[in-house]
Order: sequence, then C-alpha cells, then structure tokens
Amino acid sequence: MKTVTHQTFDAERAFYGSNGILARECTFDGPADGESAFKECRDVQVERCFFNLRYPFWHDHGLAIRDSELTPLCRAALWYSDHIDIENTKLHGIKALRECSHGKLRGCDIDSAEFGWSTHDMAMEDCTAQSEYFMMRSTGLHFRNVHLKGKYSFQYIEDSIFENCQFDTKDAFWHAKNVVVCDSVVKGEYLAWYCENVTFERCRIIGTQPLCYCRGLKLIDCEMTGADLAFERSEVEATITTPVISIKNPLAGHICVPAVGEIIRDIDGAGGEVQIQPPRASGACA
Repeated sequence: MKTVTHQTFDAERAFYGSNGILARECTFDGPADGESAFKECRDVQVERCFFNLRYPFWHDHGLAIRDSELTPLCRAALWYSDHIDIENTKLHGIKALRECSHGKLRGCDIDSAEFGWSTHDMAMEDCTAQSEYFMMRSTGLHFRNVHLKGKYSFQYIEDSIFENCQFDTKDAFWHAKNVVVCDSVVKGEYLAWYCENVTFERCRIIGTQPLCYCRGLKLIDCEMTGADLAFERSEVEATITTPVISIKNPLAGHICVPAVGEIIRDIDGAGGEVQIQPPRASGACA
C-alpha cells in the first residue's frame, strides 16, 4: 500500500484509479478546485484528512475514512461505492452518501441534506445527524444510538432495524416496509403513514396524527404523547401504555389503551377494536 502524508492536493482526479493507497493528514483543497480526488479506486484508507472539494469518493470499492472532515463545500462526497467504513468523521456536505452499499458509520457527525438515498446494507452506530429526506429509498439499515433531527426521514425504506435511537422528525417512515423500531423516541407529526409491516416496540411516540393508512402495523408497550386522530384507516395490533387523545376509524385489529379522550367512527368499515384497560405485564390485553 502506498502512503501519502502531509500533502495538499487540488488537482482534478488527483488519485484516479489508484489501488491500495493510504492518505494520512492530507488536505484536499486549493485554487485549482479539482473534483473527484479518489474516483474509481480500490482499497483506499484515509486518516485525519481535510476535504473541501467536490465528489471525492465515487465508484470506490473498499474505503476506510477515519478522524477526517468533509466540509459543506465537499458536496456529494460518496456515491456508487461499496464496502465502506467511516469512523469519527464530519460529513457536512449536501448529499454526502448516495447509491452506496455494505457500509458502517460509527461516531460520525452528519450535517447533510438528502443524505443516504438508495443505500443498501448500511449500519450506523453512535452518530448524530441533521438532514432532510434522510435515507430515502434505502434497504437493510441497522441503526443503534443514532440521534436525528430533520424532516421527511426514512421514507420508502425497507427491511431495516432501529435500536435505542432518538428521532426528531416529521413525515417519517412514510411507505416504509418490514421495519422494526425498538426502545426509541420518535417525535414528529404524521408518523409512518402508508407503511406496511412496521413494528414499534417499547418506544415513545410524540406528535399529532400518527400511524394512519397502515397495514400490518404493530405497537408493543409503547407510550404515545400528543397523539390525536391516531390510526386512521389502519390495520393495527397495538398495546399502548399511556392515554391517547383520540383514535379515528381504525379499519381492523385491536388497540389496547389505558384511556382515550375520543373514539371517532364516522365511516363504514372502521371495525378495529379499541379496548380500554391497563396493559398487562405481558404487553397484552386481558
């Protein structure tokens, strides 16, 4: 592996097509304003580097980035790449990760609108993120201890797991399929409309009009705060541990709740059962 240290690069495609390279404490910035520093590369390692130029990692295979910074001017940083490992790195350019697969992010600070679109088999742990339309149309996500702030997250995702996360978001999980969210806080309006086979387990759900037009929806021992007009036209099996403001026209299933301010049934076919009683220790209604 070739090692490059303490150098500055601003040329177009500075390391185009390289195979086996370690860049350590290098800067990618300068008056030439060159793009695509590591395009079409294999087995790239980057440590303690600074990126201030566009499109540095496109079509790369085998990429490790450690303790580095990608500035807001470093837009669309990682596209069409696979087998990625990013640790303790700032990802601050718009659209920082797209169309990538088989990746892990740990301890990263993400501030990137439209981050993560159409990615596959991506794991994220101990990260913070600020982003709109976060991870749209992605599959095979596994997130642990991720804190997100931003609207329209996780839309159209599939086959994903989220554990011990905190999401301050809106219109999240729309059209999601085959998703499990455990031991997490999800705050925001209009949660998970039109989703299919989505489960929330031991979660705190905060916000108006959650979980409408759903199929195969499950809630297991969840808290709900500020939840009005919940479950409209949804097929749902739910055990809720806190009072709900109002439930509207559930189509099918059972909702167990300790109290509800209003149950609204003003359409034909709203046959979902609402049971008012404290949840049992097993998480099921008596």
